[in-house]
Amino acid sequence: MTQTTSVWPAPAKLNLFLYITGQRDNGYHDLQTLFQFLDYGDTLSITPNDSGEVTLSPEIEGVPVEENLIYRAAMAIKEKTGCTLGAHIHVEKVLPMGGGLGGGSSNAATTLVALNHLWETRLSVDELADMGLALGADVPVFVRGTTAFAEGVGELLQPAEAEEKWYLVAKPEVSIATAKIFGHPSLTRNTPKRTLNALLAANYENDCEKIVRELFPEVDKAISWLLEYAPSRLTGTGACVFAEFENEEDARATLNKLPDWLTGFVARGVNTSPLLSTLKVQ
Repeated sequence: MTQTTSVWPAPAKLNLFLYITGQRDNGYHDLQTLFQFLDYGDTLSITPNDSGEVTLSPEIEGVPVEENLIYRAAMAIKEKTGCTLGAHIHVEKVLPMGGGLGGGSSNAATTLVALNHLWETRLSVDELADMGLALGADVPVFVRGTTAFAEGVGELLQPAEAEEKWYLVAKPEVSIATAKIFGHPSLTRNTPKRTLNALLAANYENDCEKIVRELFPEVDKAISWLLEYAPSRLTGTGACVFAEFENEEDARATLNKLPDWLTGFVARGVNTSPLLSTLKVQ
């Protein structure tokens, strides 16, 4: 086959709100959350070939290729479809690890969607989402590519609309393991369930924020700093925090004031994922 390289976005997501409504006997948590994509993220350059092998670059220190979600996603398609083609995938990583922006899940979803198109394996979106769920709870929302309200453990998705605001996303110099937060004895686990309309009309909050701010002073400091300029909160279980603005100019003006102990970027919230937009023009 012709070895033509195509470029695919792996966008970040924000949890605009996150509520923990219960805990199951198996330890998993029931939640209600609103996912929205950002027009900012990692980039995958994919070159299909006839080798039958899937190769990645650059290597991630401490992560064997077989454990990389991109490799596992590619292998999942090959195993399900019997596809004998190969590909080289180069990742340009800008999203921080352990930031709560869904970088790893987004990389896996982009791999599934892109290789399904490039290898012509013709799997449906539902099939790709099911394969994604086996890789990680957040992968299906990236596969489906629209702003979504999630319930259950995050697997029950329904399309939603959110305001497409501008965000300043900032990361303190910490990485937070999701399991550490969800396993904390003081985490709120009994927030009453509400309808989507009620949640959209209420002030957005994140039940994980209180614990994260207590455990990680750097996150507490970051949120306190951002609150001087705009409504701000934690995304997911962190470590990234975000402030919301009505326009790009105000967001960038605040980014220019960012203290040297924070790194950050400005992006627009979008209801249609850049991945979906890219697929449509391929």
